[in-house]
Amino acid sequence: MKVTGTDGKEYTIEPRANLSEADLSEADLSGANLKGADLSGANLKGADLSKANLSEADLSEADLSGADLSEADLSGANLKGADLSEADLSKANLEDADLRWASLRGANLYRAYLIRTDLREANLSDTNLSDANLSGAVWNGETVFPKG
Repeated sequence: MKVTGTDGKEYTIEPRANLSEADLSEADLSGANLKGADLSGANLKGADLSKANLSEADLSEADLSGADLSEADLSGANLKGADLSEADLSKANLEDADLRWASLRGANLYRAYLIRTDLREANLSDTNLSDANLSGAVWNGETVFPKG
């Protein structure tokens, strides 16, 4: 699958693709298979990644603010320092994902699967954690949880 980014470049969307620093804001990538892809530092602001396979992908420092990641597979993904503010992660699989230093401010994690997820230093303020499964998730004193 090929997608033209907001920067005018054409990107190949496939497993293990090198999309580091790609500008794919507002792109329709729903159902895409990006397993193990390098999306570090990518601009995916407002992108539709619903039901996408992002397992084991490197999304460190990526801008995913306002992105639709509902029902996405992010198991084992590196999301260190990613901006997931206002993102829809409802019913997403974040098992074994690394969310250290990530911002999930205002994100929706309704019924998300966060087993063994690393939430150390993550900012979860104003995040909807309704029915989220946090079994075995790790956090520390620097993790910011929503009020209540």
